[in-house]
Amino acid sequence: LAPPSYVLPPRAPCLVPLAVSVALLVYFSAVRSSILLSSVFVVYAAFPVNVQLFIHLFSCPVFSMHVLVVRTDVVTVTPWLAPIVWEGTFDTNILDAIYKPQNITVATTVFAMGKYIQFLKDFLETAEKYYMVGYRVRYFIFTDSPEEVPVVPLGADRSLTIITAPSLNRWQDISLGRMLRLEQLIESQLANEVEYIFSLDVDTKFHGHWGAETLDSLVAAVHHSFYNYPRDQFTYERRPKSQAYIPYGQGDYYYCAAMVGGQVEQVYKLVKTCRIQLNIDKANSIEAVWQEESHFNHYLLYNKPTKVLSPEYMWIDLYKQASVLKVIRYSHVLKKNNEVRPN
Repeated sequence: LAPPSYVLPPRAPCLVPLAVSVALLVYFSAVRSSILLSSVFVVYAAFPVNVQLFIHLFSCPVFSMHVLVVRTDVVTVTPWLAPIVWEGTFDTNILDAIYKPQNITVATTVFAMGKYIQFLKDFLETAEKYYMVGYRVRYFIFTDSPEEVPVVPLGADRSLTIITAPSLNRWQDISLGRMLRLEQLIESQLANEVEYIFSLDVDTKFHGHWGAETLDSLVAAVHHSFYNYPRDQFTYERRPKSQAYIPYGQGDYYYCAAMVGGQVEQVYKLVKTCRIQLNIDKANSIEAVWQEESHFNHYLLYNKPTKVLSPEYMWIDLYKQASVLKVIRYSHVLKKNNEVRPN
């Protein structure tokens, strides 16, 4: 996953105080007890400290060799020391012991516009099976066909709100309007009601566990089509006239805008900035090559995500499962674009 210009060791150090890291590693090297580790983890989390920092300690590879199977076949940390989440780099029991007592709420937005409404049932049914199970989840469905929203049984502490949105004649306009609607929803309702938010594509399904390992300040997923490409082949916006412009030779990863996530205040900053830049482009009569995804990648170049999700969390059914993927958790379904898009 690392761009070719980076010289990245397979086990870069974690962003934690060195003394704490060494002390904990030495101690648990001696006891090697995952049960004791979980207990200490829960006790530590109860103190008024930066819990996010502690999560990073245990989700990074340097510590995983004591509680998890080490991944030597993939890069598990970014050049700016954010964890890259793969199967085998986290422990759900430990993470749940931290997050569940916090009683967090995760907002999840989906845009089911036009014929895309047909994908909503499978999305919701698979989400109820695999997505943030055991946590309070609030789905927000943007649609121009509220009467066609399927009735899907929801688990405890999970709710669904339908938000009627106007029909649009171009799929590009649906994408372009997404940032504005997210910004307005956070301002009007979510800012003081939820801790985390994910905005996900509707033409997708969950195939495996998606849980607390994905939570962080600002989260992005590596695009399934570019995870093993050199960055000069990324489809960034290359025209300097656009606010989304990224010149050749720059960039970290190519992120898929089918997943926008993180703490609600950080996602608000992202979508607001992208909306402003989209409006500037519109005033200058230019549309970025991949609409909001181009602006999304531009934002993340200068505001690095604090956690990166591997292609396990952003695959596509069209592709054969890559050898580095021990599991596929979430993927785009097969479809004919000319049959579901308005143009």
